[in-house]
Amino acid sequence: MNPLFYENTTVIDCVENESFKAEILELKALRGAKDINLAGEIFLAKEGGITLKQVKITLKDSSFTTESGALYFMKGHIEAKNKMGGATGLMKKAFKNYLTQESTFKPTYTGSGEIFLEPSFGHYMFVELHDETIVVDKGLFLGCEPTLDISVAMQKNLSSGFLGGEGWFQTKISGTGLCILQIPVPREEVLVTQLQNEKLQVDGNFALLRRGDIRFSVQKSTKGLIGTFTSGEGLLQTFEGTGEVWLAPTQPIYRRLEESSFSQLLESKNQSNDTGNKK
Repeated sequence: MNPLFYENTTVIDCVENESFKAEILELKALRGAKDINLAGEIFLAKEGGITLKQVKITLKDSSFTTESGALYFMKGHIEAKNKMGGATGLMKKAFKNYLTQESTFKPTYTGSGEIFLEPSFGHYMFVELHDETIVVDKGLFLGCEPTLDISVAMQKNLSSGFLGGEGWFQTKISGTGLCILQIPVPREEVLVTQLQNEKLQVDGNFALLRRGDIRFSVQKSTKGLIGTFTSGEGLLQTFEGTGEVWLAPTQPIYRRLEESSFSQLLESKNQSNDTGNKK
């Protein structure tokens, strides 16, 4: 590999054991602008703290499973396989992944070498499981060790399915091994809350995952109907039990900023069109 590539790259997170190493790489700078407009966009991205990131997996005579289409390139003695499981298994897998917004075919890469997943301006997070189960928001799964089982978690009551904001189905990951998630905010902005036979109530849809003996439901913010309306809170996502709930408290703020910027852009464009029509 070109040493200049690694000089321009920082490893912001790493998990390693005897069979593989997983790294999140962050490109320090994009230097390929060929015109003033692209240079301006790169400058604004840098000033805004937007950096290009990429997941690298180093296999040591081992295996790793990813979402379909996640591979960018690989080198070494590595073979990719998709387990079909027959017609019945294929239909079940397709239905399961339709529910969780994930691809039906998840390739497993086996051998020794390096795997680079597709780069993105988004964010990634490693989660290590130790003979346990986590439930994650649908669409977050990116890859895992093949020792982990990916299945569907269905909401257990009507309120959670209809009003919880998560839909009826989420992704359940079980076993022992490393899981990689694509998350909507930087990992430094993820808040891990510990519950000890307690209740956590969230006004919004920004819970990323839960682990342990945690029950999920949707409850009114107050016991009475009048109190619910006067409190201004309405319905709250409710987590009860003992375990962890991982939150992304800044996610709603980013959504509001995106909507605001888009609205302002449309308004500005409409004003320009009106001015042009009047001439």
